[in-house]
Amino acid sequence: MALMSAIPHQAQEPLRTVVDRYRGRCLWFLRPGYYPETIEEALRVLESIERYGDREAFQRAGEVRRCLSRDTSAKSAGS
Repeated sequence: MALMSAIPHQAQEPLRTVVDRYRGRCLWFLRPGYYPETIEEALRVLESIERYGDREAFQRAGEVRRCLSRDTSAKSAGS
């Protein structure tokens, strides 16, 4: 079983915000009050928001995805 990665501190608030914003429209199948606890779970949730949401949802999910990827990969040139 692969080791699950914790969500970086600076990505937690943006992730919770986007989950709250799109819970009813895009994440209806998740239990009330659910928030992802690992990067892997967060990526699945963001994928659902991108799939079931509108253009704005897709863009917001992408912003959070970038917050997650900044911490999971080596520091890249250009922040």
